[in-house]
Amino acid sequence: MADQCPVDRTEIAADLERARRALHELLGSASPGDFDRRSNGTRWTNEQLLFHMVFGYMVVRRLLVLVRAFSRLPDPIGRGFARALDTTTPVFHEINYLGSCAAATVFNRRRMGRQCDRVIGKLQRSLAKESETNLRRSMAFPVRWDPFFTETMTLEQVYRYPGKHFDFHRDQLTLD
Repeated sequence: MADQCPVDRTEIAADLERARRALHELLGSASPGDFDRRSNGTRWTNEQLLFHMVFGYMVVRRLLVLVRAFSRLPDPIGRGFARALDTTTPVFHEINYLGSCAAATVFNRRRMGRQCDRVIGKLQRSLAKESETNLRRSMAFPVRWDPFFTETMTLEQVYRYPGKHFDFHRDQLTLD
């Protein structure tokens, strides 16, 4: 670990800010009809998908806690937990879909920008306080849950994850 380069927090922080600004641009430029239109390749409307993109950042806050905890346990426990979660993939995907549908009624086009600002602000503050040791901590992940999850992810990778998730789904929006 001593020969590893320090984690580039500035790059991660800039990516968090980039997505925050992009979300506000998307929200500000979309018409009411745009929000209600179906997205491309998902069952969500654009508004629901936009919330799901914000939700990716909300989830990261919980994933950080899990990585910090599971990284201190023996590896077989973490791998077993990840395998158990992988077996629930169909249920997870349905809950993920329905949850974003329901949550978008609360964190709708008028509220999700503020929610994004809050959660990214919290992630920025958390990132700034992380030790290099913590950023190198890792745990096994349920790879069937998300195309951007890898078998093992470090805290650094978890901080980088939501930008990939955001960009992937941004390409599925059907906004004019």
